[in-house]
Amino acid sequence: MLEGIAYVLSTGIGWAKLPRQRGYGSGWTCWRRMREWQHAGVFDRLHQAVLDRLGQQGRLDWSHDKGGSMSTAETIEVPHLGGSTIGYKFGKPYDASLPTLVMSNSFSTSVELYRPQFADEQLNAAANVLAFEPYGHGRTRASYAQFTYWDSAIANLQALEALGISQAFVLGTSQGGWVATRMAMLAPQVVQGIIPVGTSMDYESQRSREAGCWDGIAFCTPAIDALAAPVGDDWIIPPDLVDAVLLEGFGEDVPPEERSFWHAEHQKNYTGDAGRERLRIISINLRDRDGLEARLDSVRCPVLWMQGTADRVYSVANAQEEIKLFVNSRAVELRVVDGGQHFLSATHPDEVNAATVEFIKRWT
Repeated sequence: MLEGIAYVLSTGIGWAKLPRQRGYGSGWTCWRRMREWQHAGVFDRLHQAVLDRLGQQGRLDWSHDKGGSMSTAETIEVPHLGGSTIGYKFGKPYDASLPTLVMSNSFSTSVELYRPQFADEQLNAAANVLAFEPYGHGRTRASYAQFTYWDSAIANLQALEALGISQAFVLGTSQGGWVATRMAMLAPQVVQGIIPVGTSMDYESQRSREAGCWDGIAFCTPAIDALAAPVGDDWIIPPDLVDAVLLEGFGEDVPPEERSFWHAEHQKNYTGDAGRERLRIISINLRDRDGLEARLDSVRCPVLWMQGTADRVYSVANAQEEIKLFVNSRAVELRVVDGGQHFLSATHPDEVNAATVEFIKRWT
């Protein structure tokens, strides 16, 4: 059983595809046992035991732990899309006495987008800071090949349940704002409030372009076409595509260390033909997504929308129009950040983190 679980986690295949001929048994049986052990805290205790043993042997180097935790992205199993592995990361060990803040990252990035949030002492004192990676990003995988933002919202809700967390606030950067909003629509009893950051609630419409937003069709279509053909195992994401994402997200002045970090992160997450296919599908999702404007009246929780004035993708004017559509939310606020870029949570973390702490304390 344990060997079957290890095989799925190490290879990234879906549970339904676990090869029985290797003697691992049923993939679904392995998945159920994995979930039972997760609920029982078996893997947390095992992880801590390994850290304790390595610490006793002097084999841990804590000097690079800027956030106060050695935690890296972990995974948890959920049943959605035929069985899925969801990448996630906590800023610090879970504290049941605190509210939880779930974060959903932007296009082609990972939980590492939220390094400034994981490192913020005041934010981590106010909430359990937890990031989930959407389908097609980071370590998240599904048995089924196709997925949408609705699927990521459902998977996040199932991951919260698997982690034993009954309620949460949700912050989402860019596309993560669409995931956060969908979570609020699907599970109003779970989502206590949403913080869309640097986003839009429309599809790639003419209206949004007239409101000063980008042309996402023009941005995505060349990449979608270029990624259509199968590739070999030695393929990695083209550097010019990474640079295009960084330009839109961080603006023209990307610090060299930030650029190097994200090139390495993209090259780790998008390799081989499977990486090409994931990258193509998330590009299709970005270009061809369904708009949410007509559904926003179903959001009941408080909304804090944060938008930067230097956002190259979605404009303040658009946010000012769309914030009015949350007509049934308990409270609605648009907070504009002067000079803020598209990946606002990364470029202006002090403003985003302080506003998030205030929002959580107000509505807890």
